[in-house]
Amino acid sequence: MRVDVRQNRILKAGGIVTAAFAATVSLSSCQVGDVIQNGYVVDEQTLALAPVGSSREQVMLSLGSPSATATFDTEVFYYISQKRTRMAAFMKPKLVEQNILAVYFNKDGEVDRLANYKLEDGRVVDMLSKTTPTGGTEMTFLLRLLKGGLNPTQAAQSALGTRRF
Repeated sequence: MRVDVRQNRILKAGGIVTAAFAATVSLSSCQVGDVIQNGYVVDEQTLALAPVGSSREQVMLSLGSPSATATFDTEVFYYISQKRTRMAAFMKPKLVEQNILAVYFNKDGEVDRLANYKLEDGRVVDMLSKTTPTGGTEMTFLLRLLKGGLNPTQAAQSALGTRRF
């Protein structure tokens, strides 16, 4: 009789532990993961400080330095923000939201118009390029000479167009 009572207690304790583990796993799978916010998020109050007709200096004071500028026929300030999510720290972040506030100036340096572009309006702007552009795998004359891939005698003969038989 005592053995049956102990086995029942062990089975109940094991069931409770199993249920607690299952609840923990199921609740942890509901978590979204990391949300990564990049760039300058413009809110309505701050945007109201730089209405149409404002000077370039007033825009810089209220919105700060732009993420990018373009000077073609007119000058434009771009304020870019992106929101990315990832399920785990080792996974590549997925772009969820992108906002670009474009402030267009007229010839007098005053705000002519404001435009807000979303991800659906255009292409993705790469703000987090973690690669450094490098040259190709071309070997220079000196590098080939040092690595032994170039025989100076053969190079001179081929340049001069002479062959030795």
